[in-house]
Amino acid sequence: MRKLVVAFVVLAGFAGLIGVGAVTMLLSGGGGRSGWASCSSNLGPWGDGAERGQRDAAKLSGESLGIVQRIIEIGQQRGLPPRAWQIAIQAGKTESNLANLYHGDRDSLGIFQMRPSMGWGTVQQVTDVDYQINKFYDVLLEVPGWEEMRPGTAAQKVERSAFPLRYHQWEPMAAHLVSAEGDISGITACDDLPSASVLGAQALQYAHAQLGKPYVWGAAGPDTFDCSGLTQQAWKAAGVEIPKYSQTQYFQGGVHVPLNQAQPGDLVFWGSGRDPKGIHHVALYLGDEKVLHAPQPGESVEIETLWDGGELLPMVVRPAADTPPQVAAVPAAGGEG
Repeated sequence: MRKLVVAFVVLAGFAGLIGVGAVTMLLSGGGGRSGWASCSSNLGPWGDGAERGQRDAAKLSGESLGIVQRIIEIGQQRGLPPRAWQIAIQAGKTESNLANLYHGDRDSLGIFQMRPSMGWGTVQQVTDVDYQINKFYDVLLEVPGWEEMRPGTAAQKVERSAFPLRYHQWEPMAAHLVSAEGDISGITACDDLPSASVLGAQALQYAHAQLGKPYVWGAAGPDTFDCSGLTQQAWKAAGVEIPKYSQTQYFQGGVHVPLNQAQPGDLVFWGSGRDPKGIHHVALYLGDEKVLHAPQPGESVEIETLWDGGELLPMVVRPAADTPPQVAAVPAAGGEG
């Protein structure tokens, strides 16, 4: 929720004037890092994906780099696009730190922690590097629409993990590792960022129906909401699962997009000192510098002009479905009453 600061009451008028200017600067691209000259290299909460990807890649061991090279080589031999290599690298990094392990949870083994008891192959097979990589690709190719998914989502479809969001962490590193071998297309490219036009409209349609319902900390409907409970349920109504808490929604809720490229339905965040690690509030962007949100105790779900106060983050989050939405007629979101 928004921080309750006594001084805010005294300085509301002055802070409001400052906020308008700051919001305008952020929306026009003047605040923080703006614009993705190369989206595949600028992934990440601070637009620092290129630097983070390089740093993470530089920490890989010789064994890990050898496995990465083999993932790429086998992908090339099979005629698979770089997107597939990226997915396999993210899965391997998440499951084993890109090491050919001879241990794991229960009978999980190897780079991708494949389990012989679950039909992935014999112990000898699931610890053979080439077998594992080919098996991963075999299963990936059976996932409908994997090419259009965010790489971490596709990795989860193969791994069937109980922690589906953790694969996204290594997206910049994987994109960096394969970028020298081929163009990484899809959600990591500017032109193909998931559109909020269809799913965002569905999320906002739900959110508008909650206007006037009271704020209750920790609530996620149907009669009361806190800030992240409202955003979670709105996107759930659009068929997209995102985490519950505002900070987790920022780091694991979808694709990061500069605020000046925000579309209706995107998640807007506030954090102490504009620091993602200090996030305390989230809202749904409506367009025209307005947001719909559950403000704080004693208030109700409402529409408000986008404010800053020195805490508005320069990046928003655009939740993405596991598969592209079916384009269909969507009723227009309700008015601002």
